[in-house]
Amino acid sequence: MKRDGDVPAHRAWAELGRALLADPVDLEAVSQRRAAFRASLELDVPFSIVAANAWLDPDEAEVLAVLCAAEMEPGAGRLTLGELARIAAEKGAPVLAVSPQSRLIGAALIKVGAEGRWAARPVSVAPAVCWALIGDPSQDPDLGPDLRLLQAPLDEVAQWRRLLVVGADRERRRQCALANAAGLRFLIGPPPEDEAGWAALVREATLRGAGIVVELEEPPDRLARRWLQAAGHLTWVLSSTVELALDTVPEDVWRELTAPDTTTTPHEWERAIGDPHASAHGLTAEQLRLVARAHAMVGGDIDAAVRRLASGAIDQLARRIRPRRGWEDLVVPAERRALLGDIALRYRGREQVLDRWGHRGRKGRGVIALFHGPSGTGKTLSAEIVARELGLDLFAIDLAAVVSKYIGETEKNLEQIFRAAASGRVVLLFDEADAIVGERSKTQDAHDLYANLEVSYLLQRIEAYDGVAILTTNLMNNIDQAFLRRIDVAVEFTLPDEAERRALWHGGFPPGAPRDGVDVEFLARRFKLPGGAIHNVALTAAFLAADAQTPITMELVMAAMGREYAKMGRLRTAEEFGPYVDR
Repeated sequence: MKRDGDVPAHRAWAELGRALLADPVDLEAVSQRRAAFRASLELDVPFSIVAANAWLDPDEAEVLAVLCAAEMEPGAGRLTLGELARIAAEKGAPVLAVSPQSRLIGAALIKVGAEGRWAARPVSVAPAVCWALIGDPSQDPDLGPDLRLLQAPLDEVAQWRRLLVVGADRERRRQCALANAAGLRFLIGPPPEDEAGWAALVREATLRGAGIVVELEEPPDRLARRWLQAAGHLTWVLSSTVELALDTVPEDVWRELTAPDTTTTPHEWERAIGDPHASAHGLTAEQLRLVARAHAMVGGDIDAAVRRLASGAIDQLARRIRPRRGWEDLVVPAERRALLGDIALRYRGREQVLDRWGHRGRKGRGVIALFHGPSGTGKTLSAEIVARELGLDLFAIDLAAVVSKYIGETEKNLEQIFRAAASGRVVLLFDEADAIVGERSKTQDAHDLYANLEVSYLLQRIEAYDGVAILTTNLMNNIDQAFLRRIDVAVEFTLPDEAERRALWHGGFPPGAPRDGVDVEFLARRFKLPGGAIHNVALTAAFLAADAQTPITMELVMAAMGREYAKMGRLRTAEEFGPYVDR
């Protein structure tokens, strides 16, 4: 026969709470329910799991049971501090269990009203606790959207409950945290923005029996440090790209580890996307995680997935050029073509030469190239071809859009560009970068000083960039000698000779464009133009022919040449135009 004191273990907390809230009180019933409740704390049931995760002693667990019963039982009203004190005096439930320094408060399981007389302040249980007790695993709505729940590797035995992890790559920091922090599962994400967010994070970790990895962009503020100390029952990991100043680390015994900054292995690529050979891309662990997400989005194209990394963040401050033209579109001497090939050669060979062979490079592992020469000689086209050769997107940086008159904004814009570029392994083109590569101006006022600081900052970021950075200039004579020492490959672009101009004119008219009597020999011999101008003339002549509904004729080409000369501010001469000078 079932005795009155026998209750299901998963309901023991509710039966005890009901008995303590009864009026009048049945002391014998309270004694029986308390015995059953304390026995249930040793079992694997929802309430006992929550109590164990929060490190509650039996008395504190009993107070939580009373509060949950008041919250969930039909007809029961919400308790106040005064009512809890009365229950403590009459029936043995300690009111100190809800004090500001209590475990129930530190685990964010309950909340005490902040206004009114002490005895009248209500004590409530967070709804997430009630949902957990009836078996609903829904995430707390106050949690931030960027939070992830990750499992620790089962083959690792970790013991550190307070851990600082430092490293450049976020995914490597995560791996280091999971391998060295005590716990089987962890909530990982940025720090909450307010009190409610911190309470939700601590409460969720308590209910799930998880540790917390806080990924910091800045040192922990006062609110963060208070929660780190209050929730002493949790395993905490602070993850940061730089070492935290000692006065920002909460006062406790913390172990600091540096996460290895290593590129991804073939095994990691195979596990992420099923292709170990793709490790030749040389991505970081964080980049590989994102590429794995993009892999299906772009139809399984690994190269496209890698390029997709930089989309969005960098497009706001740079012009994307999707490389389509190749070496066959470039008319330059063989020596210049070989120098352009050196850029790709250096980029592809970094891992072997710098990492495996141990050669010393510059501050960064990237490649800095300088293209110098007159406008229209193929500098931008060459940058596009290099990007296509490497299978990367090209982003042209408009320095006028990046530089701001507001102090600090320029550096912020540049940091956004380089951070996004690093994640996507793109080629950065700083076109007409004379302000960067030129000699520093003399400091006459605060504006000159700040301008020089901006340029110095940009040069440092370019030097530290791990990708390909190409700068172009028309003024080689003004280049700062200190900057030249940073250059890996310098390519001079000159005006094409007659043979090269002939090839450019032939290439300017596609096979599908109808021509009638266009004298390429005359054009190549008479007009000493750069490739860009030749392309413009050929294109303008094509539009004139399309408007006249005729093939492209020599007369139309010379009319287009006149327009190009007017645009450049040059006079038509008989020496160049010959019989077409007056047409």
